[in-house]
Amino acid sequence: MSKQEAPADDAALCCSPVMREPLTAEQSAELARVFKAIGEPVRLRLLSLIASHAGGEACVCDLTGAFELSGPTISHHLKVLREAGVIEGERRATWIYYRVRPETLRAVSSALVPADAGTVTA
Repeated sequence: MSKQEAPADDAALCCSPVMREPLTAEQSAELARVFKAIGEPVRLRLLSLIASHAGGEACVCDLTGAFELSGPTISHHLKVLREAGVIEGERRATWIYYRVRPETLRAVSSALVPADAGTVTA
């Protein structure tokens, strides 16, 4: 039985969306927006800092000291991540606390899992 003839349940278990069928224009646009947002080194590092911070969220005041960039520049990068749906923020008094949106990262991850991820090659 070829990969195209495999039952739908088997395809869902073994293959990523990219491998099962072509992405729709909407899916491509959404994934590209996320990739563009996290494809910049400062934003990727911000994402990493937020995700690895105690409790899974970080105050903007915890993030600015990690860079030799101005506050407005950090805010711009956080805005790009937020608009792409990668992070979300919550204002508490005068600070904004950011956390990663795991559903977005899961969607990106599942789109990239190769069909043979479960097999080991020698």
